[in-house]
Amino acid sequence: MDILANNQLQIFLQLFLATLLGGLVGLEREHKKKEAGLRTYALVSLGSALFTIISFKVFNLYIGRTGINFDPSRIIGQIAVGIGFIGAGLIIHRQFHVEGLTTAAGLWVTAAIGVAVGLEFYWLAISTSILAIVVLAGLRIIEEKLFRNRRSEES
Repeated sequence: MDILANNQLQIFLQLFLATLLGGLVGLEREHKKKEAGLRTYALVSLGSALFTIISFKVFNLYIGRTGINFDPSRIIGQIAVGIGFIGAGLIIHRQFHVEGLTTAAGLWVTAAIGVAVGLEFYWLAISTSILAIVVLAGLRIIEEKLFRNRRSEES
């Protein structure tokens, strides 16, 4: 099998990029010792990219054929639903606070990054990854400083 046939190399590179970007977003979660970390985020992005690529490749195989009604964008909607299901399982209410919301939101964004890579929107995927990392890591620092100062003032 020729690796360049049917854009196999491009597909591999897309999957590699999706995995890399998802893993980079997951690094912050891994650093914070959250259950969903580097591997989980990488796999969510990889799976989202793969489902997106497959759905559009299959669509292109059947385009123009009579009697076949296929909308590849429905797969993207199902990715969002599936990640919502995983995210719901991560969210836990403990006494007076909720845990897992940020992880669930991070996985949701990471799935979108995988879809963007699958659709060949590479700069969108890269810029979203950077923004997600800034939100997860950078805003945490601001949050901790703001709330630490408020707690000190209230005491």
